[in-house]
Amino acid sequence: MGDLDLISLFLLGLLGTGHCIGMCGPLVVAFPGRTGRYTPHFFYHLGRLVTYSGIGALMGGIGSGLAMVSSVTGSDHLQLVARLQIVLSVLSAGFLLYFGLCQLGFFKQPQWMRLAAPEKIPGYRRIIRLAFVNQGAAEMLFTGLLMGFLPCGLSFAAFSRALAAGGFLHGLLLLSAFGIGTLPGLLLIGTGASALARRYQHHSDIIAGLLMIAMGLSLGLKAITAG
Repeated sequence: MGDLDLISLFLLGLLGTGHCIGMCGPLVVAFPGRTGRYTPHFFYHLGRLVTYSGIGALMGGIGSGLAMVSSVTGSDHLQLVARLQIVLSVLSAGFLLYFGLCQLGFFKQPQWMRLAAPEKIPGYRRIIRLAFVNQGAAEMLFTGLLMGFLPCGLSFAAFSRALAAGGFLHGLLLLSAFGIGTLPGLLLIGTGASALARRYQHHSDIIAGLLMIAMGLSLGLKAITAG
């Protein structure tokens, strides 16, 4: 993982501004945006970033954990680890290419993504109800934590990239960069900037899709070269 990877994930989040406003905007307006204060925004987005970073760390840890397991299953463990890392990179590249093509409209979002709704998380409705009534720091934080699991092609593409990150820390950093990239659009809801993002959402979706494809091709090329 290098600076280019972090910049790419940040840009993916930033270019998805129009998509984020369309998908998460109503939630921000209904909850933290409803008070006109900054504190609810802070805790809501902090919760989202914690979820993104945690998933990134988990995905990076899974990738490195599989490599560690493979290192004790054969005599030439270094070769096995290298091969598994190549497989993970190819798998991540495939996901990025697929989600990029979905973003461009060549494919529909997979059905399993629509089924992975946060409503199925135990206690979801209770937390949402409390957040709507109280809008305290704890309620906003928990709401943000839950919203981080909201099914989205952009976030799933970022999670896929973290699989080949090479470890917990690298995965965490990649998804933190992605989460920070999503902040400007959501923080600017209710301003002319959010209206501008909506106006050019189609253009930004195309660029985001192309960026996913570029990341997938780059990761796949590295894997093929390493092999």
